[in-house]
Amino acid sequence: MEKVILEVTTRDPKVKVKELVRENIIPIEYYGRGIKNLSLQASYKTFRQAYKAAGSNTIIELVIDGKDRKTVLVHELQYDPMDDRVKHVDLINVRMDEEIKTHIPLRFTGVAPAVKELGGILTPVLDDIEVKCLPKDLVSDIEVSITSLIDLHSIIHVKDIKVPNGITVLNHAEDAVITVSAPREEKEETPVAAVAAAAPAAGAAAAPAAGVAAAPAPKK
Repeated sequence: MEKVILEVTTRDPKVKVKELVRENIIPIEYYGRGIKNLSLQASYKTFRQAYKAAGSNTIIELVIDGKDRKTVLVHELQYDPMDDRVKHVDLINVRMDEEIKTHIPLRFTGVAPAVKELGGILTPVLDDIEVKCLPKDLVSDIEVSITSLIDLHSIIHVKDIKVPNGITVLNHAEDAVITVSAPREEKEETPVAAVAAAAPAAGAAAAPAAGVAAAPAPKK
């Protein structure tokens, strides 16, 4: 597993978060079971580069003030609703000798015969799966081949996924991962032009001819 390094510095509690954001600096909280919480910070560019390489399921080596090193995972990101930029980060401490729970993205590969030959519609149900493993066994994604989807209404279940050694899947074995459904039938519609042309004709038949009085109603 490729090592991802994120260099951070201790955050001055007197400096407001708004001031950090204005300077393109992201506030970071580091915490975990049995350790002291730390308030940290990193430049926006530095964090984005590390997160692009690691995502939320790859171990990051955190270097604090150029000397103290920790192993962490990105636990939560907060985004600015105005511009969708990351405005706050939570990092959780990881012990290399303890199993962790996380989600690993699924990567679909191959061609489904039911789609190519029968025109079926492919519908992914899960984008990732929940797993338990030691940090050293984490992978960036898990490959799922869709070549087994031969017939319409075929399904790949969680139990069909091949996961690397050391990883335990926590989803229910019968959960659907990806499905194929029959193509939708197109309904035959009356051409708009024909309807428009028929409307005036029907109206003309109902109205009396120009210059001709309508027949009086019969007396009771």
